[in-house]
Amino acid sequence: MRRGIAATALVASLALAATACGGSDSGDEAGGPVTITWWDTSNATNEAPTYKALVKEFEAANKDVKVNYVNVPFDQAQNKFDTAAGSKGAPDVLRSEVGWTPAFAKKGFFAPLDGTEALAEQDKFQPSLIEQATYDGKTYGVPFTTDTLALVYNKELFEKAGVEAPKTWDDLKKAAATIKDKTGVDGYWGSTQAYYAQSFLYGEGADTVDVDAKKITVTSPEAKKGYGTWQGLFKGKGLHKADTTADAYAHIQEAFLSGKVASIVQGPWEITNFYKGSAFKDKNNLGIATVPAGSTGKAGAPTGGHNLSVYAGSDKAHQEASLKFVKFMTSAKAQETIALKNSTLPTREDAYTAEVKADPGIAGYQGVLSAAQPRPALPEYSSLWVPLDDELLKIASGKESLDKGLGNAETAITKLVPDFSK
Repeated sequence: MRRGIAATALVASLALAATACGGSDSGDEAGGPVTITWWDTSNATNEAPTYKALVKEFEAANKDVKVNYVNVPFDQAQNKFDTAAGSKGAPDVLRSEVGWTPAFAKKGFFAPLDGTEALAEQDKFQPSLIEQATYDGKTYGVPFTTDTLALVYNKELFEKAGVEAPKTWDDLKKAAATIKDKTGVDGYWGSTQAYYAQSFLYGEGADTVDVDAKKITVTSPEAKKGYGTWQGLFKGKGLHKADTTADAYAHIQEAFLSGKVASIVQGPWEITNFYKGSAFKDKNNLGIATVPAGSTGKAGAPTGGHNLSVYAGSDKAHQEASLKFVKFMTSAKAQETIALKNSTLPTREDAYTAEVKADPGIAGYQGVLSAAQPRPALPEYSSLWVPLDDELLKIASGKESLDKGLGNAETAITKLVPDFSK
């Protein structure tokens, strides 16, 4: 899951307008190499250079294939691909967020990859990640990067205050107060975004929906308790008040990087940015722990990440070239390169080499992956966070009560999964 990536719409629209997308529109010359288009949704500054270099390496080894690389801002990519695929003009390969994969597969936009060379080494990938790329019994993506949320903390500030990484949210409240007393900075700053609040539901054994029972559970007693804990972490000694501005993500991140707040909940996509902060010139000052547990003793966060998926609308030649490209980009060698350059987490165990694990950020997040909770095989699941984003913002700002906000979210979710009961 990626948050807070900014790019101008003008630059993105110009780039896309200049790009020939998909199958027969790729402008291939007779007898020449097949040109495929790849929409990469990674951070254009921190991650894209590594992918561009790998594209050149792939082309050098595969003279029959050219790759038209396009970096599409993450926060625009889902809608842009949906529109392009609906009009038969989509890219041949998409870096698809794991939540998008079943949704696009359901629409028939992705080609099944079972039995293809792209999945020839399927047994090398973490089984839970293959499961997240599966819809209706078929696999529609190859796991490319994986992630989850963790409690990241400033070891120096924690040690100065004499506190350890908290195991529960109650422990966090106590630690935050002590850190404030001992260091003068806030101990914790939480996010109002629904994705970041999901861990509080898991801590109560809850979720927004029960897929097996086909029931909306966002207003269940367990969910309300989880959100109540989330709400309570915006007020108290050492707990930073909720930031309800459009730039909240950047504000929270900057405060952590500069040592103005001792801990936040964040994902590994920010590892390279952590290291750029004044508080983490020494990489080993970055503490990484499983998100605190709720009253049930359960702890964990959503499993996120990205798959590489192939557009079902491309012709045979372009699909075959795309499969070759996907196999290369998800190979152990490529994933090791990506991890070393971008500090992102590989999806296959043989890519976790000694050199990769020497990065304290990667090693730390690898240690919390076992507590990550895969998302249900529900195409609409990721879209359920959209109405919650709106309502949690109002709840955190005091404009709505918790009951009213969750009730409004339930009404909106009913429209997204109309066959689910309340």
